[in-house]
Amino acid sequence: ESSTHLPAPKDVMIYSYNFHSLLRWSPVKVDRGLVLYTVHFKTGAFNQWDEMNCTRIAQTECSFPWSLKERRWTVVLRVRAELGQVTSDWVETDPFVAERNTTIGPPKVNSVIVSSDSLLVSVTPPFGSEAGDLLQYHVSYWENATSTTKKETKTSNTLFKIGNLKELTLYCFRIQVELMTHSDLQLLGLQSVPECYRTAIS
Repeated sequence: ESSTHLPAPKDVMIYSYNFHSLLRWSPVKVDRGLVLYTVHFKTGAFNQWDEMNCTRIAQTECSFPWSLKERRWTVVLRVRAELGQVTSDWVETDPFVAERNTTIGPPKVNSVIVSSDSLLVSVTPPFGSEAGDLLQYHVSYWENATSTTKKETKTSNTLFKIGNLKELTLYCFRIQVELMTHSDLQLLGLQSVPECYRTAIS
């Protein structure tokens, strides 16, 4: 018997990393034919559905268009499956606000200059900042021998010094970014992989 109804996509989720966001879902399986998908969006300001750049696509993911780059907007997406003239129900996401819901990756460590009592570290932020952003770098560092005692320092500079170190000693550090926005939201990013350097002899 032919069903006039198509199952709706499952596992519909927004993934967002460093403010690059996309919608993903599980493929809808049918016996024959190619299932296509259509995605719509609406913002908190306008309660009407608009087409995204993903109408009747075969992929099971859809990147946010440039028009949805505002981080403070509340966005809801919906997706349905289509096979010929037959369509599934729409599946809506929870409201998404990039400024709250994105995952911030670790900063990139460009260079480390070693001296006898310090490491001079240069980093690049994980994403391009916008007006009103304040980025803080949380740096934790430890002597490799006594890795239980970690020290913490915070800085908003992309070039900073980890000081008061012992000479000829191996030190490790990891960094994570904290984004403070003008709406007083605080978003803590993922920690970088530890990097270790031996201080020089004075």
